[in-house]
Amino acid sequence: MRPFVELSFMPGALASTQERQSFWYKPFSSPPKDYERWDALMSAFARHLIERYGIEEVSRWYFEVWNEPNLDFWTGNPSQAPYFTLYDHSARALKAVDARLRVGGPATAQVAWVGDFIRHCTEAHVPVDFVSTHVYGDDTAQDVFGTTETIPRNRMVCRGVEKAHGEIAASPQPALPLIFSEFNASWGNHPEVTDAPYMGPYMAETIRACDGLLQDMSYWTFSDVFEEQGVVRQPFYGGFGLLAAGGIPKPAFNAFALLHQLGEERLPLDAPGTLLTRRKDGTLVLAVWNYAEPKATVSPRRVTLRFMQAGVGSVRVQKMDGTHGNVLPAYEAMGSPRYPTQAQLAALREAAALPPAVRAPLVAGTLDLEIASDGLTVVTAVPGKAAVPAGK
Repeated sequence: MRPFVELSFMPGALASTQERQSFWYKPFSSPPKDYERWDALMSAFARHLIERYGIEEVSRWYFEVWNEPNLDFWTGNPSQAPYFTLYDHSARALKAVDARLRVGGPATAQVAWVGDFIRHCTEAHVPVDFVSTHVYGDDTAQDVFGTTETIPRNRMVCRGVEKAHGEIAASPQPALPLIFSEFNASWGNHPEVTDAPYMGPYMAETIRACDGLLQDMSYWTFSDVFEEQGVVRQPFYGGFGLLAAGGIPKPAFNAFALLHQLGEERLPLDAPGTLLTRRKDGTLVLAVWNYAEPKATVSPRRVTLRFMQAGVGSVRVQKMDGTHGNVLPAYEAMGSPRYPTQAQLAALREAAALPPAVRAPLVAGTLDLEIASDGLTVVTAVPGKAAVPAGK
């Protein structure tokens, strides 16, 4: 993910009203009362960043105007037209400092306003370098698509990506990059989702289905400790983060660690629940998973990999599931303390560690895998040793 700067919430001295958003720190959410002063703030901010970091660095960054203006993060009334005014001023002020600065929006929730935003920028001749928006696995079809259909949690994000991708393709600026600057399996606090091994297959399936439709996706967020909900009162409350309070890696963190091993090139493979890739050095890396809905358990998935080239003796196998790379059993075993001691935190971080890969021998050129419910397994083969799943 490229460096991102989100220009959101109004300084109190510039706010046109005293309306505040419901987050713990109660930010001002109104338009500015004086756009000349807002423009000056944007210009001064941009100049400060360039003076501190240099234009070569800052020109790599992406300046996103506001956050989810279609929800209560923005109190312009009606919401869309005043947001477009804010965007116009922000984009022009940034570009006036240096045309190399990148700016975009509409930064909406639920994939809203994408087509309208591009048309506005085109007709008003306002600079735009990228389109950004958000979607979560438990957003509703009514909110995202205006329909009453039921869309599974593991399909909602990529359905949203497909929607935005199609709207850009049909717009006056079809080459605009698409960035989902927030996504996750849930926007609520659901421990059975964002704290659980569920996130391994969920992330793998999301990456598989969204690949090729956008430039970047940003998982929200890195840590459960952040300002929106105030002080964290216990670990594993269903927060959005990859790390629980105390720096404890959650299964989602380990899912990213596993999937980070995938290669740069995706290879065609039609088998469901699989993703085959190749690294630059020719190493083949295969991800295989066994998806189950939250709180549900499915039968183990059995997969046979057949290596088509003779002479391959073994591969490396690394897995995450309910008993591998999942800290929750250790936390429950120590009584689920609300405020773990430093010693308990150290023990939990150790229990959360992803087990190292193991060398798996091949039998007659094949490898049989059993993947537990909510399991994610990554298989790595040395260069030139192609692995192809031969069954479920």
